[in-house]
Amino acid sequence: MNAVKKQPSEKSRIILASLKEAVANALEKKRRLGQYAEFWEDGKVIYRGEDAPQMEQKRD
Repeated sequence: MNAVKKQPSEKSRIILASLKEAVANALEKKRRLGQYAEFWEDGKVIYRGEDAPQMEQKRD
């Protein structure tokens, strides 16, 4: 498979910047309201925040 490395278009860069800003704003709003946020990290869901549900650990 041949992958061609090229710079994203200006339109793509604007869209990406807008999405990053929207996510940052949403996370900041959740933080100010004291709500937890969910993230996908290392193949599993992670909850962060003061009221985040506690994750049960698997016992083998």
